[in-house]
Amino acid sequence: MINSTAITGAMTPAWIVYAWPPVLCQADSAPELHLIHLGTRVLSFGDEDVPCSGQTLWGSASDDRSAGVAWDWVEIQRGVVAMSDPLGMVTNLRLLDERGEALSQLQIAVRLHQIVHTLPWQDEVQRALHQPS
Repeated sequence: MINSTAITGAMTPAWIVYAWPPVLCQADSAPELHLIHLGTRVLSFGDEDVPCSGQTLWGSASDDRSAGVAWDWVEIQRGVVAMSDPLGMVTNLRLLDERGEALSQLQIAVRLHQIVHTLPWQDEVQRALHQPS
């Protein structure tokens, strides 16, 4: 049996970010997006030997654009969570270099990791893990 809970109640599915309109952004300006926690989903299989996992969604909204980043996570051991696939982040951001050229997927992943590293996402996942089902 799979139990699924979300810290924000009826959370927007993390992978919906693919459907959001693309947001063009200079790569050097991406850290200024000020992403906020939009929700974390916890998947529990009801077996203590199987680690919990889930998705977390972070986003930034302004009057003319909405950027989002989502990724899967797994609980490695009690109190320790990590990204399931560091290259598997989902985003609607289209990052551009100083010449206005689109960055490659690998370059985008590196930039997103720099942003994700500054977010308190592990705290939010821990909060979700400790919410009643």
